[in-house]
Amino acid sequence: MKNLILIAAILFIAFSCGTNKKTATITKDAAQVGDTITLSSDDSDYEILIIEPGFNAWLASRARPKGFHSQSFLENKNIFYVTQWNMRVIQPQRYNATLYEMQIDYRSNIDYGYDVNYQLYNYFVYFQNRYKQNLLGGRIPTN
Repeated sequence: MKNLILIAAILFIAFSCGTNKKTATITKDAAQVGDTITLSSDDSDYEILIIEPGFNAWLASRARPKGFHSQSFLENKNIFYVTQWNMRVIQPQRYNATLYEMQIDYRSNIDYGYDVNYQLYNYFVYFQNRYKQNLLGGRIPTN
């Protein structure tokens, strides 16, 4: 659960920055080697850092390849996922407060680039499958 707190904090930092790129650094004590993915896009000044045991392996083996979904698809899904995530953060009595600890600042009017949107979308898919959460109702996507 410490990892989830760290992920939420890092996502918040990554998406709350303005036009300046901000980077978060971690030590090997915070995460095992291979459990950290840093992704930055040449198309934008934004970076996403995900620290979650197993996510790297899941992304390499189960996630749909880059280019499978369009950027607009990923952006639309991320808007819905982030909205639902943030609603769960502000309702700790209803949702597990250890899973939803910090809000994510994701704005639909900012172009984060394909890579950042791809990474965030796949994290939400991974999160839902790993922790048996259903952010949008209906069927939980498998990849």
